[in-house]
Amino acid sequence: MQFSRFFSFQPWLFAVFTRAIVATTAQAIAFILLVIVALGNIAPAQADLIPANLLLAQAIAPASNGSFVTAAVNKVGGAVVRIDTERTITQRTNPGFNDPFFRQFFGDNFSSPNPQGERLQGQGSGFIFDEAGFVLTNAHVVAQADRVTVILKDGRNFEGKVQGVDSVTDLAVVKINGNNLPIASLGDSEQVQVGDWAIAVGNPLGLDNTVTLGIISTLHRSSAQVGIPDKRLEFIQTDAAINPGNSGGPLLNQQGEVIGINTAIRADAMGIGFAIPINRAKEIAQVLSTGQKVSHPYLGIELANLTPTIARQNNQDPNAVFMLPEINGVLVIRVRPDTPAADGGLRRGDVITEIENQAITTAEQIQNTVEKSRIGQALTIKVRRGEQNTTLSVRPGEMKIQ
Repeated sequence: MQFSRFFSFQPWLFAVFTRAIVATTAQAIAFILLVIVALGNIAPAQADLIPANLLLAQAIAPASNGSFVTAAVNKVGGAVVRIDTERTITQRTNPGFNDPFFRQFFGDNFSSPNPQGERLQGQGSGFIFDEAGFVLTNAHVVAQADRVTVILKDGRNFEGKVQGVDSVTDLAVVKINGNNLPIASLGDSEQVQVGDWAIAVGNPLGLDNTVTLGIISTLHRSSAQVGIPDKRLEFIQTDAAINPGNSGGPLLNQQGEVIGINTAIRADAMGIGFAIPINRAKEIAQVLSTGQKVSHPYLGIELANLTPTIARQNNQDPNAVFMLPEINGVLVIRVRPDTPAADGGLRRGDVITEIENQAITTAEQIQNTVEKSRIGQALTIKVRRGEQNTTLSVRPGEMKIQ
């Protein structure tokens, strides 16, 4: 009675006392859960609860201890870099001044106009992934650059040499020479799941050392769906904010490991960004670091997904160019001349149903299969041609990159 009477006259003290009890209880629960995990007494079916419990413990810990985001970013440390580029575009005066007619009136001073160079500057992000000073970034960040400067978080800056560029996967490796360089830890993008935390680090809009947080929205998003059909990639989609200047910077998981390279955003969307899976980047970077060119197999065809419904709509059109089989597959809408597809016997109107005994229903499947194939090694392709099923042998060639 005296206890309740005391608090009835001191409501502010009662509120403080209540919050203290709640906070202490939450800390005690989190501590007990962590002890149980440490002793190995948690069942396998409960293992999925561990990350949430760790987050709870971090959330109620003193602010000075930071969060899992702080820990992840600190792990990457200064390995995330800013990349400044410069290139010169030569502009000439009107070529008509070289005409003898103009020289007759204006003299020889106009006969050989001096070219005027315009300096274009660009900026992006990247990260050091090897102690030898190799920096991974996007190809479009350093493409055609005359000068590349790599700036570290600790203030050091280095002249960068573009070691290799692969425009098909939009990846590039830049080499710098320095001592005691921080290295980013590379993760495994095959282990990434939808709903995992995603942390984007980079220099968006010139704002250095910016960190944004989100989740993995989806996986295996095709380049065609992203809006860049000329690339051969499947992207990680995230809602972590990505802006111009983030390109080439790392996408981290909760443990501070690089799981992707921030690459693209859609102009018609808000809160959606895309990253190249790190496992794909590892393969390309290994080749680019040696200064070699990355080879990409190709067939030389243009494709469209086909379903029975689409085929039926075409067949009911009196102006249809040809009748289509009402099946699932991929329609060949064009075969480029003098290509492996043309040499292998593929024709416009063929419907590809299998490659290497694997059923095919989307153009992305064909692109991925061809990309993983070997140049010159035959692929067995089954097609529906009119009312007949035909098997072809097509040898991928090497894509010529301009």
